[in-house]
Amino acid sequence: MPRGLNLGCRAGGAGPRLDRVEQTPGAAGPPLTPRTAVVWSVLRAELDRRPSAELTVLDVGGGTGGFAVPLAQAGHQVTVVDASPDALAALSRRAAEAGVADRVRAVQGDGDALAGLVEPDSVDLVLCHAVLEVVDEPASVVTALATALRPGGAASVLVAGRSAAVLGRAMNGHLDVAATLATDPAGTARPRDTLRRRFDAEGAAALLTAAGLTVEEIHGVRVLADLLPAAVADGQQGALVELERALAARSPWRDLAVQLHLFARRPA
Repeated sequence: MPRGLNLGCRAGGAGPRLDRVEQTPGAAGPPLTPRTAVVWSVLRAELDRRPSAELTVLDVGGGTGGFAVPLAQAGHQVTVVDASPDALAALSRRAAEAGVADRVRAVQGDGDALAGLVEPDSVDLVLCHAVLEVVDEPASVVTALATALRPGGAASVLVAGRSAAVLGRAMNGHLDVAATLATDPAGTARPRDTLRRRFDAEGAAALLTAAGLTVEEIHGVRVLADLLPAAVADGQQGALVELERALAARSPWRDLAVQLHLFARRPA
């Protein structure tokens, strides 16, 4: 039976504490941070829907296994598709050290080639984090994700937010770049920009809907984490995690987050 994700309160005390440091699955799991807590909370809710099931998970662009290894530790089978052989080598080492090498499979390839790498109707949960910003054809990638899902399967999609990029550039005095990001149809300031596009919540949701997925939740990720001085963020990390969670689904804070997390499902 798959083990659950340990994201709840620690034992002891009368109630939740804002200064606690929570853990992701398994004793070796990394601590939840303001950059991951909201996403893990959504994933936990999905896994809790089928607590005794061993899920087949596809992590596109999963790199060194920050999500894949904890999911494997929780008892699921995970395939990571990534273009970097170095990242996949690190993933394999990390899985071996965590004792889940038999549950993690590494496949070299990029998002644009996903349709040829994964069988249709073969996956219960897809993770596609920080991928749609850099691929050639995001619509094709999302279609491939939807096709890979079994009916009733879910997709966790994390994309770069446009509004945060505009505000960040403006606050750093780069008003010309901020203006370009605000007006460019793709939300980019190329040729020097490292991303091909950025999203707002409506545009990202429309992309998933066009592929036949039903968007169930949209959250902001890193609403405040990148705005605070390091001394504050590091010194009050537990409190910041809780505040990120509290603001993640609420406007206007959600829409100003550095990333947007969409959770969608293929209709059964």
